[in-house]
Amino acid sequence: MKSLLKVLPVIFFLFICTSTNYSQEVYEHGYIVKVGDKAPDFLIREASGKSYMLSELRGSVVMLQFTASWCSVCRKEMPYIESEIWEEGKELGLKVIGIDRDEPLETVKKFKKDIGVTYPLALDPGAEIFSLFALKEAGVTRNVIIDREGYIVKLTRLFRMDEFNEMKNIIFTELEK
Repeated sequence: MKSLLKVLPVIFFLFICTSTNYSQEVYEHGYIVKVGDKAPDFLIREASGKSYMLSELRGSVVMLQFTASWCSVCRKEMPYIESEIWEEGKELGLKVIGIDRDEPLETVKKFKKDIGVTYPLALDPGAEIFSLFALKEAGVTRNVIIDREGYIVKLTRLFRMDEFNEMKNIIFTELEK
């Protein structure tokens, strides 16, 4: 019995260590990546049917906009992304991809049509792509700006005009490089 009492704390400690992911640091707004990190690579499956790896976009400035049809803040932000970022930046080589969180293809297609954006929306079943950047239970809307070498240069959460303008300035500064 005494030896069991000595072993139980060790077993409990090992259980806690194996059930908790200590290697995953959480940053502001539930992000698990930070500015300066290399963006995780993943397969982008656009609602249009086109598929490619994020790493295939190296050489371009990339904006990932994590979104969902049920997100009222996303619906407010997306027209600004369309008119002030996508329309102005696509001729300069900017890639904007909306990553729709865990919704079926038909919902994503309807969402894109309803909002009226022309930049591609991609599917994210199970929020697997989202979970490469933020805690799975963290919310949308959020944007990840990636430079031409694949490094994260800006992260946003929600939609505030001051932060949006700062993000826009970073994007266009990156496009000028």
